[in-house]
Amino acid sequence: HEHAWNKNFDQLCAFKAQNGHSNVSTNDVQNESLAGWVNMQRMSYNKNALNSNHMQRMNSIGFKWDLHKHSYEHPWMRMYQELKTFQNKHKHIILPKH
Repeated sequence: HEHAWNKNFDQLCAFKAQNGHSNVSTNDVQNESLAGWVNMQRMSYNKNALNSNHMQRMNSIGFKWDLHKHSYEHPWMRMYQELKTFQNKHKHIILPKH
């Protein structure tokens, strides 16, 4: 079990080195099994069932446990929030043309 975990962790580190992040998409056909493993780590973490050593190692590479927690930092989400604010203020979403 530990050997398999280490192998997947090493693959995740390589993925991060290549892509600049550790959020492996389930739509990524080339990394389908790694995406499944990453999701299992998140599920174990959310159930407080993840080995503390594994958690520390994931944290050491800046792994994001909650993808939605920081989603407002994403440019699309930030603009969406601005649109919602505009709608609340003006009661419509007909934006002025620049």
